[in-house]
Amino acid sequence: MEFRPLRSFVEVVRQGGFSQAAKAVFTSQSAVSKAVKQLEAEVGVPLLDRMGHRSVLTPAGEVVYRRGVKLLADRADLLAELDEIRGLRRGVLRLGLLPACSSALFTPLLAIYRQRFPEIEVRLVERDSAQLEDDLRTGDIDMAGTLLPISSEFDCEPFSREPLVAVLPSGHPLATQATIRLADLRDTPFIVLESGLALHRIVLDASRRAGFVPAIAARSSQIDFTMELVAAGLGVAFLPRMIAAQRHDGAVCQVALAEPDLEWSMAVAWRRGAYLSDAASAWLDLVRERRGKA
Repeated sequence: MEFRPLRSFVEVVRQGGFSQAAKAVFTSQSAVSKAVKQLEAEVGVPLLDRMGHRSVLTPAGEVVYRRGVKLLADRADLLAELDEIRGLRRGVLRLGLLPACSSALFTPLLAIYRQRFPEIEVRLVERDSAQLEDDLRTGDIDMAGTLLPISSEFDCEPFSREPLVAVLPSGHPLATQATIRLADLRDTPFIVLESGLALHRIVLDASRRAGFVPAIAARSSQIDFTMELVAAGLGVAFLPRMIAAQRHDGAVCQVALAEPDLEWSMAVAWRRGAYLSDAASAWLDLVRERRGKA
């Protein structure tokens, strides 16, 4: 079985269509369609049930997709290991990060990594938690900086734990309190990070445990824009303490939350049993080193 048709088929499923898959594999839509037909001819059964603009996996397609994801990841491991046996001097670190809350933690590490290993190319992608897990499964990235908990199919190195704080407009009645409970904010609209981001889930789950479902005033994936929305009086946001402390704005204030379990736990994760290149191993060593100094 050739890997190029298999990769095209996997991307059609992952991306939800042929045109999106073509962008992911940097080719034309017709080339992706031809590759999928080639794969179907090779296995001898249809893999996709095409219904207008939609395509649904057949039972055979589900098997090929599940196995194909692992085959592609194993191939990436094989090529990386062979590259190191050949003694390549220039390595590549493929690192996935969350689009929000990652910069404060990982920018200093990336600076140190670059200083120590100037010949290693760092390829960064920003995805939400679910997409990062998909990228790890397929071998598209070596490691991901993501929030805990994470699926047991991955190994991880816990890196940072920070309590969440409430970010309130300075004129809010609770803005002068030393600490507040989440339930105290049941009548204040929430400004949340987009639903695909793990921090969104942490806040909403904690609200349900506190006995209410908050009204959502706005959603954003950008920390600075979220702070501006709070300053404009739209509602309350929740951020890790170290992230909120870096934003100085007299129009907002940060108040500690009384819930001790409401925290932001970041880890570096990789596919369990995956081969780690020298570049990836060096990144993991740095994470462990800096965690020990935190």
